[in-house]
Amino acid sequence: MNGNLIVVSAPSGAGKSSLVNAVLADDPILALSISYTTRAPRPGEKNGREYHFVDAGVFEAMLERGEFLECAEVHGNRYGTSQKWIEETLRSGEDVLLEIDWQGAQQVRRLYPGAIMVFILPPSMAELEHRLRNRAQDSEAVIRRRLQNAADEISHAVEFDYVIINNVFEEARRDLAAVVRAARLTPTLQIARNPELLNLTAKT
Repeated sequence: MNGNLIVVSAPSGAGKSSLVNAVLADDPILALSISYTTRAPRPGEKNGREYHFVDAGVFEAMLERGEFLECAEVHGNRYGTSQKWIEETLRSGEDVLLEIDWQGAQQVRRLYPGAIMVFILPPSMAELEHRLRNRAQDSEAVIRRRLQNAADEISHAVEFDYVIINNVFEEARRDLAAVVRAARLTPTLQIARNPELLNLTAKT
């Protein structure tokens, strides 16, 4: 029995991580995939919690060994998802939430056509810039680069199954949680997780 793979993407600053963490906190049967990255940790980040932080040499070695389900370069840093962890977790029947950029999402969909794809949008570019500056984690050059890349990233929203506008955080959180819950209600998954349902017609 396989669990659902839910892929969440967004431009930097749209609030993707905050929404993902809020949904995870309320859903004990949802697992978060922790990506590998060459990016340096931001203040308050912990290795193995937000990301597995590795240097470029380690990342390249993992890539050459074929350990990544997907990988991409974003804002000058490399990111990758452990293929072994994803496969083992899904096979156990657990649902997995994968927080990656649109490039990685395209790679995942080719390998997992049944993955549920969600794109998070900011309410406006002005609000996106405000959020990037307000979090005070990046240099001016990095902020400008993220804003320049955002328009291209947002253009890929039409490739996803669901688009959530993160204007009012609580509404956006409920929307993402609703997608996760709805994915568990398909006939195939409901019957796989509740095999006794197959006997209902025989008893009537």
